Amino acid sequence: MSAENEPTEPATPDLPPTGAAAANGAEYGADQIRALKGLEGIRMRPAMYIGGTDARGLHHLVFEVVDNSIDEFGAGFGKTITVRINVDGSVSCADDGRGIPVGPMPDQDNKPAVEVVLTGLHAGGKFDRKGGYKKGTGGLHGVGIKAVNALSEWLTVEIRREGHVWQMEFARGKVTGSLQRLGTTSATGSTLTFKPDPEIFPDLNFQYDSLQRRLQELAFLNSGVKIQLIDEREGRSDDFCYQGGLVEFVAWLNRTETVIFPEVIAVSGREPIEVEEVMSAIEVDVVLQYNDGFNENVRCFANNIPNPDGGTHLSGFRNALTRSLNNYGKKENLFKDIEPTGDDFREGLTAIVTINHPDPQFQSQNKTKLLNNDVEGAVSKVVYEGLTKYLEEHPGTAKRICEKARNTAEAREAARKARDMVRRKGALTSAGLPEKLRDCRTHDLEASELFLVEGDS
Repeated sequence: MSAENEPTEPATPDLPPTGAAAANGAEYGADQIRALKGLEGIRMRPAMYIGGTDARGLHHLVFEVVDNSIDEFGAGFGKTITVRINVDGSVSCADDGRGIPVGPMPDQDNKPAVEVVLTGLHAGGKFDRKGGYKKGTGGLHGVGIKAVNALSEWLTVEIRREGHVWQMEFARGKVTGSLQRLGTTSATGSTLTFKPDPEIFPDLNFQYDSLQRRLQELAFLNSGVKIQLIDEREGRSDDFCYQGGLVEFVAWLNRTETVIFPEVIAVSGREPIEVEEVMSAIEVDVVLQYNDGFNENVRCFANNIPNPDGGTHLSGFRNALTRSLNNYGKKENLFKDIEPTGDDFREGLTAIVTINHPDPQFQSQNKTKLLNNDVEGAVSKVVYEGLTKYLEEHPGTAKRICEKARNTAEAREAARKARDMVRRKGALTSAGLPEKLRDCRTHDLEASELFLVEGDS
């Protein structure tokens, strides 16, 4: 029999459920499979995209929009970003960058680019360097600003580009007003105004202080950018602009502390890497200063995104800090007979660790932890070489840091001995021996005496 005449198994139809499934009325067939369209997935599972629907998630919407404006500034376009909390509870984010493109996209049924940017998942101008983004950016997956659109009751975008003003309107991620040309202008940039959806967020109240902290942070991280925060509800406002950048950031963090040396140590460098067969570089910037306190305050950022859970840049920094200080202290005989640990070197430390990577990898869409393995070695190399050179050129500052670490190590060792003494005393007491019996601390017989007394003397 030829192959073409061989009998074949008939297609198996979806059979009715049997047993427990039938008893529970549970059916699983083709009609139970659902394919979400557009931005429905974001509305159904917002936590996957903004971390949750609590206050943190609410404010994350603003930061997603501002991050795009910061990316424009980093690419060399625009100098001013304005965030305005409106009386009706909406927020407007404006910049003077190039403006979102509005031209038709042939591969997207000739939809205007701005519509694709705001409604098409994984659509954006940052997947390669064709959009003018020479450095790594905060927006990576083409998702962030879509989440803002999907989770807003309504959203309006105004674009100033190529001599014209354009406007488009959306509601819950869907187009409600087509792209319109409103007039002419010589300005450039984008203004995105949105009101969070009460169907998604139980609390729609934007906290001024929460926005203030992050916007000030961005101004520190991007020296020269001007960020304005205006609250129309309460008449409050702040302007942030720091030409000193990270150095001013550390000085500001230590503003209420007593520093052990006045200068801020700054280390920076670039380490070449290859990403998708294109040569690029990891840019590393680290600033640090010590105070006389006991806490470690190290803040980590990757492509302007805060990483409160640290990551490979933090581990690389800590490794290099310990090695460079330990080597210097031993060479100059500053530690005597004690060896400080990494924790000892970080007591009283205030530092900012920032990297820029062409392809950063994070633990989640919230980007709280950096995962790139190549970053650890790059940061470690830049910091070790830069800090070692600084210590050699500034022996006075180096000595203060090492002395503080030695004092911390001595205090740690004294505390350990005290704990051991208490434990030994407890062991004597539990063994039924008098509490006033003191254990012998020396093994030198010539220096030891035994006193025998009667009673509780």
